[in-house]
Amino acid sequence: MLADVIVVCLLGGLLVAILTVGREWHAPYRAETQIDLSISKLPLYTLYSLARGWVAMGFSLVFAILYATWAYYDARARTVLLPVLDILQSIPVLGFMPGLVLALVALFPTSNFGLELACVLMIFTAQVWNMVFSYYDSLKAIPPELRQMGAICKFNPVKRFLNIELPFAAQGLIYNCMVSMAGGWFFLTINEAFTLGNKDFQLPGLGSYMSVAIAKGDVTAQIAAVVAMGVMIIAVDRLIWWPLVIWSRKFKLEDTASGPMETTLVQRMLARSHILTTAAEMPVHLGKRLLDFLPRPAMHKAKLENPSRAEEIPEPHARAMRVGSRVFYGGLMTVILGIGGYGLYVLAGILAEIDLHEWTYILAATLATFLRVLAALVISSLWTIPVGVWIGLNPRVSRFLQPVIQFAASFPAPMLYPLVLGAILAIGGSLQWGAVVLMMLGAQWYILFNVAAGAQAIPADMVACADVFKINGLARWKKFILPAIFPSLVTGWITSAGGAWNASIVAEYVQQGAHTYTAFGLGELISQATNAGHFDVLAGGVVVMAVTVVLINRTFWKRMQRVGDTYCRFGG
Repeated sequence: MLADVIVVCLLGGLLVAILTVGREWHAPYRAETQIDLSISKLPLYTLYSLARGWVAMGFSLVFAILYATWAYYDARARTVLLPVLDILQSIPVLGFMPGLVLALVALFPTSNFGLELACVLMIFTAQVWNMVFSYYDSLKAIPPELRQMGAICKFNPVKRFLNIELPFAAQGLIYNCMVSMAGGWFFLTINEAFTLGNKDFQLPGLGSYMSVAIAKGDVTAQIAAVVAMGVMIIAVDRLIWWPLVIWSRKFKLEDTASGPMETTLVQRMLARSHILTTAAEMPVHLGKRLLDFLPRPAMHKAKLENPSRAEEIPEPHARAMRVGSRVFYGGLMTVILGIGGYGLYVLAGILAEIDLHEWTYILAATLATFLRVLAALVISSLWTIPVGVWIGLNPRVSRFLQPVIQFAASFPAPMLYPLVLGAILAIGGSLQWGAVVLMMLGAQWYILFNVAAGAQAIPADMVACADVFKINGLARWKKFILPAIFPSLVTGWITSAGGAWNASIVAEYVQQGAHTYTAFGLGELISQATNAGHFDVLAGGVVVMAVTVVLINRTFWKRMQRVGDTYCRFGG
């Protein structure tokens, strides 16, 4: 009874929240939004930011599954989709911002919907790429015997997805959803309050609240925003992420029993709710009754005598399906290439306005940012690899450290930049090397979460074998742990490097009240070009960043992935 009361209250609160957010999205468009720094407004602003984050997460999850599945099953499309994915993940948020904001505001000139949708899509660009990499990596890692089982059981694509692919990918995908949500929060202060040329855009939310508080030097409001952000992150972790992590452990592949499954209070409460149980069973009952009323198609006598032929498609129909598939594929690729070609034509015209001196400056700035990204990656790996393995192999440790790490990873690091930068300046440092620390605050979590997911996925019987053969110390790391987590580690490195490149736009250009601190680099160039409305320099910086990241991915990271796929897969 208590569980049903709690569920009713939660559903009622969710309905009120949806109506409140919907009212804000459909409100008349305001050229300038006044952010109220009173603490009483914080719950409402927190709700707005939370709604944007979860709408973007929904888009990201659907996109990741569809995109990765297409790339895995279509060899021809894979040659295009994977390079495009490398390019898209290398484009910083500010690279998407001008086109998205101006186009959507023009498309919905009378309501707030365009600006809200632009904000959601910018959060989407900060969330989705590592989720795609994770799901694609999981599809490649599915053991052949599982796929053979699906073929024997004649699973159609939907059944194969629900019974094989999604369960196998659940652990890695959930961990990457968590770090993706953290990536969305990282750019919260930019997505909700930004400047394009001489225009200021603001949406009510925690990010804009914090931006205004920093600009006005209101310390009380800054502390209140930090507390509100912390409460929201902990609540989401305890109510959503941790139950999902526990639930995903039942899909772990191993040959030995792992004991009774752990459950959380949220899972037990949902299981006891009669309302949710009835609601979950209702579609099944309705489907069965609907099937009873529908006429059953008559089966040909030959198929009744030979059931194995029941699923065969006559050759003329099969030929028509193949032709239709090729026509659809060709039409789709033609549309994509057409849009891409036109975009390249427009981009070439913009880049032609950049002179040789500016190109030289952009390339030098790229080298400076590359060195910072490399330093952030190396320093982050030194602590995230051992800690991630420790968390992944010890469920008790994971239970206690999960909320702490999730809080640290999800907290928007730019909110802390004034404090971190102040500490760096206090010890005599500068932003030239301090930007590495600021990059790490956003990029290191990709490595940690992927390593933890990889370690958690190690079969218990393999751990037992390592114990039986007494593989300890350095040999345990060299011969067992590092090879076991290597595919996940490479995925973490790739997404962390992309995160560090993206973080450079806020790590190399920090505004604190009336003061602006800069570090020579590509992120600083992109930020200044955005604020000044120099879209040619902005386009040049974004293109160079994208080309640099793609070249590194193609020449180095892909080789590391091949090593992991060839030598470091269980059941491969």
